[in-house]
Amino acid sequence: MRFIIPLLLATAPALADPAQVTDISATSTSNGWRFDVTLAHGDTGLDDYADGWRVELADGTIIGDRPLGHPHVEEQPFTRSTSGVTIPDGTAQVFIRTRTNVDGWDDSTTAFTVPN
Repeated sequence: MRFIIPLLLATAPALADPAQVTDISATSTSNGWRFDVTLAHGDTGLDDYADGWRVELADGTIIGDRPLGHPHVEEQPFTRSTSGVTIPDGTAQVFIRTRTNVDGWDDSTTAFTVPN
C-alpha cells in the first residue's frame, strides 16, 4: 500500500531591513532636548514601514520616544522630531534605536554624542 503525505510548507513573513538612521541633531531647550532624527527605510505601505524611534541611555533606559503612525513611501529619507527629552547630567552619549512594524525594535543602535 502506498501513502501520499502532502507536504505542507509554512511560510514565515519576509523580514525587512531595519530602518537606518542617516542623521541626528539635538538642541538643548528650556524644556529638555529636542531630537531631529532622519530615517531611511524601504516603506511599502501599511504592511511594512518604519513606525518609530527612541532615544536610549547606554544601559538601555528609554529617555525619549517618537512613534510614527504611517508609512513614508514617497518621502525617503524623512526627518521627524521629539522634544522634552531629559538627558541626565554627565551623559556624553545617547543611542537611537529604530523600529518597523514588521520586525519590531532593531537590535542595533546608532550612537550620538551629546553636544556640550
